[in-house]
Amino acid sequence: MAEFIAKMGVVIEEADETVFWLELLVDAGLVREERMKSLLAEANSLVAIFVASRRTARSK
Repeated sequence: MAEFIAKMGVVIEEADETVFWLELLVDAGLVREERMKSLLAEANSLVAIFVASRRTARSK
């Protein structure tokens, strides 16, 4: 279980970094916010799911 929790930490870091880069594309004016809105929402949802999964795994 400890290995799974550690791997989930890596997944969370990578997913969070993806959100950062997507936001940077918008902030830099390279992509319009309207085009990125649904992708950012999905990426943030995935981060939340992974965080909840890790939290559940830690509690067991």
